[in-house]
Amino acid sequence: MKRMNISTGTAWEPIIGYSRAVRMGDTVHVSGTTATGADGKIVGIGDAYAQTVQTLRNIESALHKAGARMEDVVRTRMYVTNIAEWEKIGRAHGEFFGKIRPATAMVQVGGFVSPEMLVEIEAEAIVTPHTPKKKSVAKLKLRKRK
Repeated sequence: MKRMNISTGTAWEPIIGYSRAVRMGDTVHVSGTTATGADGKIVGIGDAYAQTVQTLRNIESALHKAGARMEDVVRTRMYVTNIAEWEKIGRAHGEFFGKIRPATAMVQVGGFVSPEMLVEIEAEAIVTPHTPKKKSVAKLKLRKRK
């Protein structure tokens, strides 16, 4: 089985020795991901909702690099520094996963590598073949007539 490591170039990856995501076969494991922006700085300082949204965008990007989609996610784990912010964090998670509904957990932790980080999320996905949208029969009949 071929292994694919996905890196995003954050400062912590080479220091700690990890990949943003690893794909083995049809399974993708996304490491604990935070609200780090393209410039390497934390997005949404002091705002748990904004950090959750950025974190999930970062996870989505890692999944795409691994050939997966958010729809393939079967499990997330949310680590938060203040469980009292659960509704804001949960709302953002629901905006991305409301229809997908992966198994999940939300746990309060003492802190992260940077004190500006409020949320860290892990994800696991199982890649399945994606069926392209079917063209309507009417459109197909029109093409045959031309």
